[in-house]
Amino acid sequence: MAQITLKGNPCNTNGDLPAVGASAPDFRLVTGELQDVSLADYVGKKKLLNIVPSLDTPVCATSTRKFNESFAGRDDVVALVISADLPFASGRFCTIEGIKNVAALSMMRSKTFAKDYGVLIEDGPLAGITARAVVVLDADNRVTYTQLVPEIVQEPDYEAALKALG
Repeated sequence: MAQITLKGNPCNTNGDLPAVGASAPDFRLVTGELQDVSLADYVGKKKLLNIVPSLDTPVCATSTRKFNESFAGRDDVVALVISADLPFASGRFCTIEGIKNVAALSMMRSKTFAKDYGVLIEDGPLAGITARAVVVLDADNRVTYTQLVPEIVQEPDYEAALKALG
């Protein structure tokens, strides 16, 4: 269990992020086309998992925009923004914002991803959705970098995450 804050008020996650060097837990998430995807769908690519509470908040939207800019022209990496948002809302956000280098994935069918990655908020006003975190995986799905953002309304460390991707 990890403790984070929401505007200074403590709340807890269900566990801890996967350890650097560990194999990443597989997942089943939903695309904007309502298709299930897993790590196997991104085989051979490095992966950046931008885990956010909701794209309908300023910080989540900003982090998605910034990673979108960073991934222009990179075909060795896939950037995924993962939230509890419905695929329809994520798709609308990506269309309006011109997000083309980040794939939006939803936990609409299951909270297993949030539980397996240790980011499910267990108490406080955001209980039931994810904490803000970044997890970087190599092409073999080994964890190379993690950050659990300690204050939900803060942005992640973009520079460190991008450096971990090489």
